[in-house]
Amino acid sequence: MSLHWLPNAISMLRILLVAPILYLIVDGQYVIALLLFVIAGGSDGIDGYLAVRFNWQTRFGALLDPVADKLLVSGMFITLGWLGLLPIWLAAVVILRDVVIFVGALVYHFLIEPVQGEPTRISKLNTALQLLFLLFVLSRAGFGWPEQISLTTLGASVLVTAVISGVDYVLRWSRRARKRA
Repeated sequence: MSLHWLPNAISMLRILLVAPILYLIVDGQYVIALLLFVIAGGSDGIDGYLAVRFNWQTRFGALLDPVADKLLVSGMFITLGWLGLLPIWLAAVVILRDVVIFVGALVYHFLIEPVQGEPTRISKLNTALQLLFLLFVLSRAGFGWPEQISLTTLGASVLVTAVISGVDYVLRWSRRARKRA
């Protein structure tokens, strides 16, 4: 029996965890939210590993996985920013980057050709830093650790990589569109 559906099911589980995590954060239950966030974050690595290792990759999964990631990360940045647990301007930069990439991909898809998901190294680094930053913010809210300097440093790293990766995507896809046109 093939388990080719498993990576997509794990991505769906991550999507289903978004609402409870956000609810727990708003309700001030940071420790439980942190636990669910760790499960959701770990599931991202597991579904990717399974898809690649066993060649269970699908077009649906290639779209579902980043959607699950964006829902979780964007929802958390918006919620934590709204609650004042992270700078609202940082949440705005992260969300703006994702909106620019999403709108650019839609335009490219409908005007040029179907988009193939190709995350760059800087984008992968940005995602990893965002997840670590969110983990630290929740940990600080729930346990009072780590120190603020760690959040400030990591937040600066998120800002820099978000800007660089956003600009990189715009330039890369603009060049590709000009070649195709």
